[in-house]
Amino acid sequence: MLIRTEFDIHFQMQHPTAMVALLNLDPSIEGNVRSGNFLSVEGEAGTVPTRQYRDSFGNRCTRFVAPAGLLKLSGNAVVEAPESKDEIAAYAQQAPVENLPDEVLQFLLPSRYCEVDRFVPIAQDLFGWMAPGWTRAVAIRDWVHEKVRFDYKQARPTKTAMDVFTERVGVCRDYQHLAVTLSRCQNIPARYVTGYLGDIRIPYSGAGDFSAWYQVWLDGRWWTMDARHNEPRYGRVLMATGRDAADVAITTSFGNADLVKFFVESNEIDADGTPVPVENKP
Repeated sequence: MLIRTEFDIHFQMQHPTAMVALLNLDPSIEGNVRSGNFLSVEGEAGTVPTRQYRDSFGNRCTRFVAPAGLLKLSGNAVVEAPESKDEIAAYAQQAPVENLPDEVLQFLLPSRYCEVDRFVPIAQDLFGWMAPGWTRAVAIRDWVHEKVRFDYKQARPTKTAMDVFTERVGVCRDYQHLAVTLSRCQNIPARYVTGYLGDIRIPYSGAGDFSAWYQVWLDGRWWTMDARHNEPRYGRVLMATGRDAADVAITTSFGNADLVKFFVESNEIDADGTPVPVENKP
């Protein structure tokens, strides 16, 4: 299937301000990109010079100095996605820590939003008695999905996994932070993911947005998990991976940046570029 992604984000800048954006698609899926995947950065006086680099997780990052005034970040892409939902691997095995690849070990450690050290006894009580591997990983995902209530109004940038565990409410990133933390406590490497997840072959659920999910390392590879939606989905488009949301913020400004417009969409299209109808979409 073909997925068209697009975004148009505007900030009002009071002063020239250094920024970093992670708005391109992940390098691992570049072979599936059919068009686009460029970031346009425009100020009131025209195009803003940018420079790209890869961070320590391999994400494609863009640096620039935003001039004072209105700043516009926009882009789109057409990506060929699998004609299948998220994979299920009921017999995937969990490797002993000593056998994990060096680069995977960091996804067992505490990070900004994932306080692994505070959760060890909690996770052991809830999941320590279960068979390791896929069974335990899915049990963690399902538990978080059942215990946390979704509410956009309860979002805040400082909310950690322990806050989510205590308050039992949050947005997609909060679900994933709690699930990632509990997974790491059970020696299942888990990393946080950002990307697009539109209403692909499901009924319309509202205005588009970027989404968060996570991945666990079993049987020598990463597998998709989503504690918010908790069901296999079509059309995920990967943007970036990291230890938690702090590593993969779509924009980071080193100064004030007032958000004045935020538009994101991800839709299935046919070979001619026409959007595929979505059930119940107005």
